[in-house]
Amino acid sequence: MTVKVASDWLNSCSGCEISIVDMGERLLEVLKVAQFVHLPALMDHKYFGQRGDGHHISIPEADVGILSGGLRNQEHVEVAEAFRKSCNVIIALGTCATHGGIPCLANTFTNQQIQQRYYTTETTDAPGAFPSDGLPPLLDRCMALDEKISVDIYMPGCPPHPDHIFSALVALVEGRPAVLPEKSVCDTCPTQREGKGQLKSLRRFLQAPQYGSAAEPLDQMRCLLEQGFLCMGPVTRAGCGGDGILPRCISARVPCRGCYGPVQPHGNQRLDMLNALASNGIDIGALPESVSMLRFSGAHGRLRPPLP
Repeated sequence: MTVKVASDWLNSCSGCEISIVDMGERLLEVLKVAQFVHLPALMDHKYFGQRGDGHHISIPEADVGILSGGLRNQEHVEVAEAFRKSCNVIIALGTCATHGGIPCLANTFTNQQIQQRYYTTETTDAPGAFPSDGLPPLLDRCMALDEKISVDIYMPGCPPHPDHIFSALVALVEGRPAVLPEKSVCDTCPTQREGKGQLKSLRRFLQAPQYGSAAEPLDQMRCLLEQGFLCMGPVTRAGCGGDGILPRCISARVPCRGCYGPVQPHGNQRLDMLNALASNGIDIGALPESVSMLRFSGAHGRLRPPLP
């Protein structure tokens, strides 16, 4: 049995594609049963035909469509819609596709503000107009895939771990549901926790290096959040450690930044984290900012420009 696969990246950095390659020799096992019919990262297949004489974006019919990256301009939307029409199953690969990712931090500015910042400096004349000839129009904000098309499988991560990409593709080839982590980072974290009420105040991570040493076993190190370092582990989906389970940031003695997005697909990391801090008696009004709590999940209207 051969499964036809189409893949593309939209508003993203190509890190998810590198994660696919990072499957290593396991990728050869996938290629035995998967035929890639569209994969711009590795093969030359044009949207409008090989000679460019087509009038509409054309994606070959496929059993599985893998899309990384969110939606930032009209071309991204048209490619995503073409994938949805041509593919039986759509996989949103990576946090940009599932929740907007880092690019959605731009949602705190208007398009006009972004272009003004990008195309002008203190030493240049103001442009008569911003570039638009032959360029796809910008959307009013950066979006996750499911804001424009339906998605069948969500595979968050910045990037997703190769273990999970492999297991999901194998599951699809074998005709069974893909099983992905559903717990929080805290649920897979081995550090010592004393429980609610131990968090007294927050401090900058770099201001206090006594968070633990590389020589200290993780299961003997005290929870970074209880030490007062803002760790997004309680509100972030597990998975960054792959089948090895251990969260990667925690393994490096660094607080979780939240790159796998919320534990629940439609959760709000900022709201959930603020609630967790408030329940421990932390004055959330004293926080210098909270936008960074949505640094990976600002789509779905979570981040927007401040009201004038």
